[in-house]
Amino acid sequence: MDDRSPFGHQDASSILAAIVEASSDAIVGKDLNGTILSWNEGAVRIYGYTADEMIGQSISVLIPDGHPDELPGILERIRRGERVRAFETVRRAKDGRLVDVSLAVSPIRGADGRVVGASAIAREITAWKQSERALRSSEARLRSVVDSAVDAIIVIDARGRVESFNPAAERLFGYLAGEVIGQNVNVLMPAPYRGEHDGYLSHYLETGAQRVIGIGREVTGLKKDGSTFPLHLSVGEMTVDGERRFTGILHDLTDRVRMEQQMREQAALARLGEMAAVLAHEVKNPLAAVRGAIQVIGRRLPPGAREGAVIGEIIARVDGLNGLMEELLLFARPPVPRPGPVELPSLLIVTADLLMQDPAFKDVRVDVVGSALPVEADADLLKIVFMNLLLNGAHAMDGHGTLRVSVTQTPASCDVAISDSGPGIPDEVREKVFTPFFTTKRRGTGLGLPTAKRIVEAHTGRISIQCPPGGGTTVLVQLPAR
Repeated sequence: MDDRSPFGHQDASSILAAIVEASSDAIVGKDLNGTILSWNEGAVRIYGYTADEMIGQSISVLIPDGHPDELPGILERIRRGERVRAFETVRRAKDGRLVDVSLAVSPIRGADGRVVGASAIAREITAWKQSERALRSSEARLRSVVDSAVDAIIVIDARGRVESFNPAAERLFGYLAGEVIGQNVNVLMPAPYRGEHDGYLSHYLETGAQRVIGIGREVTGLKKDGSTFPLHLSVGEMTVDGERRFTGILHDLTDRVRMEQQMREQAALARLGEMAAVLAHEVKNPLAAVRGAIQVIGRRLPPGAREGAVIGEIIARVDGLNGLMEELLLFARPPVPRPGPVELPSLLIVTADLLMQDPAFKDVRVDVVGSALPVEADADLLKIVFMNLLLNGAHAMDGHGTLRVSVTQTPASCDVAISDSGPGIPDEVREKVFTPFFTTKRRGTGLGLPTAKRIVEAHTGRISIQCPPGGGTTVLVQLPAR
């Protein structure tokens, strides 16, 4: 003992005993066989046994089932003079409850330096372990909610780097989480938003001025494949360990935008139908009267009169206008299909024969190949569809060449593919071909393909256009199998 200490050896022992008794930790002395030699008040509080009940007992009384090798292992290390540093384990109290403890065991040496026993200090950590388990359970529940969420949930740090990317985000953007975590979140944004995002984030961190946080807005997302799509973004802010984090919840608006577009189209078609009805009443009938009057005048002209050519041109122009009115009425108010069994190959051959009766297409050949089961459809309406498509193909080939018509059967549909050998359709034009009144022809009305589309969709079918890299155009009509 230090000579400067005001306490003698007896006083030091008394002080040490007082410290042991005052400790809130369990301090237990035992011999090398595990027999308990001392038991402080901290041990009474934690384990519930009094010193009289435990001194002389084996420490194994406190060890619950399931830990059979723990005591022999500890005693073996103590015999070797090793310390068992703090480790977490479980002990059983007098009332049978399990107590979580952090345990440290040190060897006790005799005057000759040999190990004669061990001192075990146990600190109860039950409350801390319960909090830890509750936290893990809460995290597991939160993770389950995030992982099973329909909407994409993304967490970023104050620098915009992605820290969390849930399965819905993977499905939405096409990236795996490992491809995005650690990257700047702007990889999910198209230009110009990509370049602006970091500035928005810095501005908020510096000024606190909110543009998205807590407000929500519609934005545009960028998929891995380069395609863009509409999103609704809601952003929340949190602080973790003193650092800011931002959680974004993104809802795909593709279906809603498509539905809104369809509703706008339907509203426009309804207005067009009303206009067509008015035109039919106000224009179509007077046109018939004008045509009749011109014909009467023409018949009264002497044979070979120069005015005869003018009369013919007037009648042709009136017929053209009348045809436009009929196309407009057909598009605006297509007849409701009257379905019946239709043999598509036969219908296509008949339609092709009608086309080739036109002198303008005498150099066009139509090859119809393939077969299919009859479909439930309106033959007259389908004839309008196929005539439009064949006419377009013939025009694309400038009235010279072969139109290939292929009929195939699948379990779900009967498919008709009409292919021409023309120059094809540019991408920017192909996006607009089903738009009413859009046309690339000098005298086209722009209603042929939109009308065909409406009729096919009235049969719950689909129509699409493909342009192979080698040239030409293929229009595919898919009708439900009977």
